[in-house]
Amino acid sequence: MSASGGWRLRSSFISSVISTTIVLYMLGLLALVLVNIHRLSEYVKENLGISVVLAENVKQVDAEFLRKTIDATPWVKESYYVSKDEAAEELEKSLGQDFLTLLKYNPLSPSIELKVRAPWANNDSLSLIAESLVASPLVSDVHYEPNLVDLVNANARRFSGLLLSFSALMCFIAIVLINNTIRISIYARRFIIKTMQLVGATPGFVRRPFLVRAARHGLVASVLAFGLLLETVYLVQGEFYELVNLRQYAILGLVGAFILLSGVIINVLTTYFAVNKYLQISVERLYY
Repeated sequence: MSASGGWRLRSSFISSVISTTIVLYMLGLLALVLVNIHRLSEYVKENLGISVVLAENVKQVDAEFLRKTIDATPWVKESYYVSKDEAAEELEKSLGQDFLTLLKYNPLSPSIELKVRAPWANNDSLSLIAESLVASPLVSDVHYEPNLVDLVNANARRFSGLLLSFSALMCFIAIVLINNTIRISIYARRFIIKTMQLVGATPGFVRRPFLVRAARHGLVASVLAFGLLLETVYLVQGEFYELVNLRQYAILGLVGAFILLSGVIINVLTTYFAVNKYLQISVERLYY
């Protein structure tokens, strides 16, 4: 084989693998989001806060006992006690000025800040929770944003629907892009295919090297795409560790298997149909 011919083969291999890798990476990234969509919805809902305002004369020991009692309920994800002084410090940071100097006293009440688990992050459940908390003589009031709760739940449902639709579209685009890349590669070898057929090679014999090459290209592209995906997870896990991290072995293994199977199967199937096309057409049509 000439040097130029060898370079063309290497160039074809590299371009095919790179384009397939990019498509599989995007598909894998989307698959990772889809697998984590329930976790993402829970993550958003569980960041909704409830502020349990305590009575003015409640001692800290009684407040801590109440907090631990609330923590024992199944609907609480986490909680922490905020004293009058801590509440004043937070308000000063928000306002940017020392309001205590002007008022000469601290008008704020101690509180217990709660975050509820996702199944209870709806207005019906939160209303019942608020009623049960207010029944305690240690509790003065319970604050939460019902409009924000409705908005979060509505947006979570809308986001899930949009993501599923986008995923279907991306799968279609991925198949089309990989198919076009392979068809172009097979088109460049159409004369080789027809020559092998004319000298007596069976269709299976002609297809075999192309299918093996397609599987190899798909495997290499899948490994590269999964490597890029792991690097992406490594970079973002610092900010979204609860959603995605390298210790999610089952999820990452599932996504890796999906990328591998998608890369190999799509490559092999599209190569099979592309080679068949040139096995079935006449010699004269090879020039069109």
